[in-house]
Amino acid sequence: MNDDVSTIYRDRFANTGLAKRQRVWSVLCEDFFSKLIAPNSTVLDVACGYGEFSNNITAAHKFAVDLNPDSPKYLNPDVVFTRTAATDLSAIKSDSIDVAFTSNFLEHLKSKDECNAVFAEIRRVLKPGGRFIVLGPNIRYCYAQYWDYYDHYLPLSDLSLAEGLRIANYDVVRVIDRFLPYTMNNNTPTRDFLVRLYLKMPFAWRFLGKQFLVIAQKKAS
Repeated sequence: MNDDVSTIYRDRFANTGLAKRQRVWSVLCEDFFSKLIAPNSTVLDVACGYGEFSNNITAAHKFAVDLNPDSPKYLNPDVVFTRTAATDLSAIKSDSIDVAFTSNFLEHLKSKDECNAVFAEIRRVLKPGGRFIVLGPNIRYCYAQYWDYYDHYLPLSDLSLAEGLRIANYDVVRVIDRFLPYTMNNNTPTRDFLVRLYLKMPFAWRFLGKQFLVIAQKKAS
C-alpha cells in the first residue's frame, strides 16, 4: 500500500510540477490561510503529501502525518513528521493542536466509518476550541471529473461533510461550497499575481471553484 501511494503521487505530482504546487501554496498560505491561523499556533497537517501547506504556513510548531514514505524528503526542517495513517494519531498528544488542516484527502478514504475514525482522532488531538480546516473536491460541482483518479473512493459535498462533522461533535463555523478550482494538473494559469487576484475576487469562485472549504471547531466540552 505504501509503495502504491508513493508511485501514484510521484507520477501525479510530476505531471503537475512540484515547484508549481509549492509556489501556488505559498500564495494561498500568505494571502488566505494565514488569516485563519495565528502565527503562534501549533498546526497539524493531515495527509501532508509533499508539504505544500506545512512548508508554507507560518506557525510556532508544525506537525505532519502521511503514509507516503517520500513525504519527509520534501518537508522543511521545522516540520515534525510521523509516518502514520490519519486514523492513528497516537504520536500526537491529546488536546495539543490549535489547528488541524487537510487538503484533498478525505476522498481517498474507503468508507464513512474510516472517515469517522479520522474525525475522532483529529478531535482528540485538538485543543478545546481548536479548529479543523478541510479543503477538498465538492462532488456537487466536479462529479464529471471526480472518478478520473483511481484512488478516489468517498464522494463528499460541502453539505455532507458539514453534517458528518456535526455528528462527530464539532461545531461547523464556516462553509464555502465553491473555493478553489478542482486541480492544478491542467493548463489553468497559476502565476502568483493571478492566484492573489483570484483570492480577492470571491465572485470568481462561483464560476471556477469546485473545491469546498469547511472549517469546524472542537466543542469546549
